[in-house]
Amino acid sequence: MIDLDPDSSIPPFEQVRSQIAQQILEGSLAVGTRLPTVRGLANDLGLAVNTVARAIRELELGGLVETRGRAGTFVLASGNRILKRASNAAQRYAAEIHALGLDVEEGVRIARAALMEASRL
Repeated sequence: MIDLDPDSSIPPFEQVRSQIAQQILEGSLAVGTRLPTVRGLANDLGLAVNTVARAIRELELGGLVETRGRAGTFVLASGNRILKRASNAAQRYAAEIHALGLDVEEGVRIARAALMEASRL
């Protein structure tokens, strides 16, 4: 299920991309699961087809899904590998924040700002 926030500063394609990615990484979209068609998902969400197509392209570039022509778009096994890489990066970041003497709240604030900036690129 994808919930769009029309008042968010995050573009709709990124909301779609990030929510699908999260579902893959959490395992609620299992490896091999066929995603809805771009046109079908766009219709369900009330978005332009190009908006959803961009989200799917971004997921493909991230190695989370693969489009197999007319067969559709499928969740790839690499989601677990990506989650492990992200976890390792987060652990390195946490160690650095601790070494700098910053508290958890400050570390989270800095990470959130960096993630928001990266999503705008």
